[in-house]
Amino acid sequence: MAYGCSCLRWAGGAAGWRRDLVRGRFIKEIEAGNDVVLDHGLWRRAERDAWRRAAREAGGLPVVVYLPTERDELLRRLAERNAREDANALMVTPEALADFFARFDAPADDEDVIIYTGNPDVLVTALTEARGR
Repeated sequence: MAYGCSCLRWAGGAAGWRRDLVRGRFIKEIEAGNDVVLDHGLWRRAERDAWRRAAREAGGLPVVVYLPTERDELLRRLAERNAREDANALMVTPEALADFFARFDAPADDEDVIIYTGNPDVLVTALTEARGR
Protein backbone atom coordinates (compact mmCIF):
# COMPACT_ATOMS: atom_id res chain seq x y z
CA MET A 1 0.00 0.00 0.00
CA ALA A 2 1.35 3.42 -0.92
CA TYR A 3 1.50 6.09 1.73
CA GLY A 4 0.87 9.70 1.01
CA CYS A 5 -1.30 11.37 -1.54
CA SER A 6 -0.79 13.83 -4.34
CA CYS A 7 -3.72 16.20 -4.19
CA LEU A 8 -4.81 18.32 -7.13
CA ARG A 9 -7.30 21.04 -6.27
CA TRP A 10 -9.59 21.83 -9.16
CA ALA A 11 -10.22 25.50 -9.87
CA GLY A 12 -13.86 25.49 -10.96
CA GLY A 13 -14.70 27.47 -14.05
CA ALA A 14 -11.10 27.32 -15.20
CA ALA A 15 -10.27 27.83 -18.83
CA GLY A 16 -9.56 24.83 -21.04
CA TRP A 17 -5.79 25.16 -20.68
CA ARG A 18 -6.13 24.89 -16.91
CA ARG A 19 -8.33 21.80 -17.20
CA ASP A 20 -5.74 20.27 -19.53
CA LEU A 21 -2.97 21.14 -17.05
CA VAL A 22 -4.86 19.44 -14.20
CA ARG A 23 -5.64 16.40 -16.37
CA GLY A 24 -2.00 16.12 -17.42
CA ARG A 25 -0.79 16.24 -13.81
CA PHE A 26 -3.53 13.77 -12.79
CA ILE A 27 -2.32 11.28 -15.42
CA LYS A 28 1.37 11.87 -14.62
CA GLU A 29 0.83 11.17 -10.91
CA ILE A 30 -1.17 8.00 -11.58
CA GLU A 31 1.42 6.74 -14.05
CA ALA A 32 4.05 7.31 -11.34
CA GLY A 33 2.06 5.00 -9.05
CA ASN A 34 0.80 7.74 -6.75
CA ASP A 35 -2.63 7.94 -5.17
CA VAL A 36 -4.45 11.03 -6.47
CA VAL A 37 -7.45 12.87 -5.08
CA LEU A 38 -9.28 15.04 -7.61
CA ASP A 39 -11.24 17.62 -5.64
CA HIS A 40 -13.88 18.53 -8.21
CA GLY A 41 -17.67 18.40 -8.31
CA LEU A 42 -17.97 16.06 -11.32
CA TRP A 43 -21.58 17.16 -11.66
CA ARG A 44 -22.25 15.48 -14.99
CA ARG A 45 -22.09 11.74 -15.62
CA ALA A 46 -20.06 12.38 -18.75
CA GLU A 47 -17.41 14.21 -16.67
CA ARG A 48 -17.18 11.36 -14.18
CA ASP A 49 -16.88 8.83 -17.00
CA ALA A 50 -14.13 10.87 -18.70
CA TRP A 51 -12.04 11.15 -15.51
CA ARG A 52 -12.55 7.44 -14.77
CA ARG A 53 -11.42 6.60 -18.30
CA ALA A 54 -8.34 8.83 -17.95
CA ALA A 55 -7.44 7.13 -14.65
CA ARG A 56 -7.83 3.63 -16.12
CA GLU A 57 -5.80 4.51 -19.22
CA ALA A 58 -3.01 5.76 -16.92
CA GLY A 59 -3.07 2.46 -15.02
CA GLY A 60 -5.08 3.65 -12.06
CA LEU A 61 -8.16 2.42 -10.27
CA PRO A 62 -10.75 5.20 -10.29
CA VAL A 63 -12.95 5.50 -7.22
CA VAL A 64 -15.65 8.16 -7.01
CA VAL A 65 -16.88 9.15 -3.55
CA TYR A 66 -20.31 10.79 -3.57
CA LEU A 67 -21.22 13.07 -0.68
CA PRO A 68 -24.97 13.61 -0.96
CA THR A 69 -25.99 16.86 0.70
CA GLU A 70 -29.41 18.46 0.92
CA ARG A 71 -29.93 21.86 -0.71
CA ASP A 72 -30.82 23.53 2.61
CA GLU A 73 -27.52 22.38 4.13
CA LEU A 74 -25.61 23.68 1.11
CA LEU A 75 -27.39 27.03 1.38
CA ARG A 76 -26.44 27.20 5.07
CA ARG A 77 -22.82 26.44 4.25
CA LEU A 78 -22.78 29.01 1.44
CA ALA A 79 -24.13 31.73 3.70
CA GLU A 80 -21.37 30.95 6.20
CA ARG A 81 -18.67 30.86 3.53
CA ASN A 82 -19.94 33.95 1.74
CA ALA A 83 -19.59 35.91 5.00
CA ARG A 84 -15.88 35.07 5.22
CA GLU A 85 -13.21 37.52 4.16
CA ASP A 86 -10.18 35.24 4.16
CA ALA A 87 -8.31 33.54 1.33
CA ASN A 88 -10.85 30.68 1.21
CA ALA A 89 -13.80 33.00 0.70
CA LEU A 90 -15.55 32.48 -2.60
CA MET A 91 -18.92 34.10 -3.25
CA VAL A 92 -21.50 31.66 -4.55
CA THR A 93 -25.03 32.98 -4.82
CA PRO A 94 -28.17 30.94 -4.15
CA GLU A 95 -28.93 31.38 -7.86
CA ALA A 96 -25.60 29.83 -8.80
CA LEU A 97 -26.33 26.93 -6.45
CA ALA A 98 -29.73 26.45 -8.15
CA ASP A 99 -27.90 26.31 -11.49
CA PHE A 100 -25.47 23.71 -10.13
CA PHE A 101 -28.38 21.58 -8.90
CA ALA A 102 -30.15 21.86 -12.27
CA ARG A 103 -27.02 20.57 -14.05
CA PHE A 104 -26.15 17.82 -11.55
CA ASP A 105 -26.51 14.16 -12.55
CA ALA A 106 -26.76 12.13 -9.36
CA PRO A 107 -24.72 8.93 -9.65
CA ALA A 108 -26.72 6.20 -11.38
CA ASP A 109 -27.12 2.66 -10.08
CA ASP A 110 -24.72 1.37 -12.74
CA GLU A 111 -21.89 3.69 -11.64
CA ASP A 112 -19.26 2.33 -9.29
CA VAL A 113 -19.60 4.99 -6.57
CA ILE A 114 -18.93 4.96 -2.85
CA ILE A 115 -21.62 6.94 -1.05
CA TYR A 116 -20.32 8.75 2.00
CA THR A 117 -22.90 8.53 4.78
CA GLY A 118 -21.04 10.60 7.36
CA ASN A 119 -19.16 7.71 8.95
CA PRO A 120 -15.45 7.98 8.13
CA ASP A 121 -14.75 4.42 9.30
CA VAL A 122 -17.22 3.04 6.77
CA LEU A 123 -15.63 5.20 4.06
CA VAL A 124 -12.10 4.01 4.87
CA THR A 125 -13.29 0.40 4.79
CA ALA A 126 -14.97 0.93 1.40
CA LEU A 127 -11.85 2.61 -0.01
CA THR A 128 -9.64 -0.20 1.29
CA GLU A 129 -11.93 -2.80 -0.29
CA ALA A 130 -11.92 -0.85 -3.57
CA ARG A 131 -8.11 -0.95 -3.62
CA GLY A 132 -8.23 -4.73 -3.40
CA ARG A 133 -10.19 -5.09 -6.63
